[in-house]
Amino acid sequence: MILSDCVNRLSPSATLAMAQKSAELKAQGVDIINMSVGEPDFPTPTHIKEAGKQAIDDNITTYSPVPGYLALRNAIVDKLKRENGLEYAPTDISVSNGAKQAVCNALIAIVNTGDEVIIPAPYWVSYPEMVLMAGGTPVIVEGTFEQDFKITPEQLKATITSRTKAIILCSPSNPTGSVYTAEELEALSVVLREHEQVMVIADEIYEHINYLGKHASIANCEGMKERCIVINGVSKAYAMTGWRIGYSAAPTAIAKAINKLQGQYTSGPCSVSQMAALAAYTGPQSCVKEMREAFERRKNLIVRLAKEIPGFEVNDPKGAFYLFPKCSAYFGKTDGTHVINDSRDFAMFLLEVAHVATVGGIDFGSPECFRMSYATSDEKITEALQRIKKACALLH
Repeated sequence: MILSDCVNRLSPSATLAMAQKSAELKAQGVDIINMSVGEPDFPTPTHIKEAGKQAIDDNITTYSPVPGYLALRNAIVDKLKRENGLEYAPTDISVSNGAKQAVCNALIAIVNTGDEVIIPAPYWVSYPEMVLMAGGTPVIVEGTFEQDFKITPEQLKATITSRTKAIILCSPSNPTGSVYTAEELEALSVVLREHEQVMVIADEIYEHINYLGKHASIANCEGMKERCIVINGVSKAYAMTGWRIGYSAAPTAIAKAINKLQGQYTSGPCSVSQMAALAAYTGPQSCVKEMREAFERRKNLIVRLAKEIPGFEVNDPKGAFYLFPKCSAYFGKTDGTHVINDSRDFAMFLLEVAHVATVGGIDFGSPECFRMSYATSDEKITEALQRIKKACALLH
């Protein structure tokens, strides 16, 4: 066929595919509770929306600089210093069309054909596909349920080879909600300091949805900032998913490479969205705290209800807004119509029988689990878990 090898190597996004299926059922009149997409259910805070409106009125609607407006990059520099204790210059910051593009930019900027990129599993569905797009080879390291889905320094040491170019580290994690502590990151850094060729892509988009009290970045560990590309953005903390603003903070040479790359295929991000993001970073932060407190309350609710479902094994996530229970006790069972062979089957069973949209863990590199987003109301969480419990009772 006429399609490229690159496209043929890629898999469709499992989370977006499930969201599409649930939307189709909803359009048919089925009452679907959607727990498949990682998106805050809160509206963008008013002062941020007002800044976007003002940008339109002020005619800030022309092409923006490729790395983003200087005012926004300065605000990001201030945020990184104030909240993370990290010193960057505006030239080290590249603003992109969402953190998703920022991760992809970073990989394409540093990975050559045949380079290995370590990806701890469970992982966000797009990481391996992005590595393939960059011409690299994904190397998966399993963080088991018993390890709270986090990899150990011993595992990392055993995985690094002469071909290892980078590791992608997501904390707080999508899909598990697990959070690496400062001590755990330092232990990983001890290994990484022995292998100077290995870069770290630190995806910290869920930084502020953190129930440990303070976020820890591997870039704070000795000798690591010069080898880190820190990824973040406004989507999760400020409920701004549709505004599509993310950024990378990187050593200057890598930031220049990212700008060179972005200049050739998207140019600068949306001008209006950048003004809204500027208001997010420079305005009042009470909205971030309020949303985090709501997410933590919902987390406690969904953990309690999930633990009441026979056959589930449930950890207690310390960040993000996902629960990632082990559902393998139901593999091999049937309700007479559906046969549950794996977590993808289980997610489809829940969609068709319980009318709850979730995502099977196969696509996250953890086939015995499935992902639920609790970025929805307490009432919907309660109803969804009741439906799931009732549906699971049909399997034998």
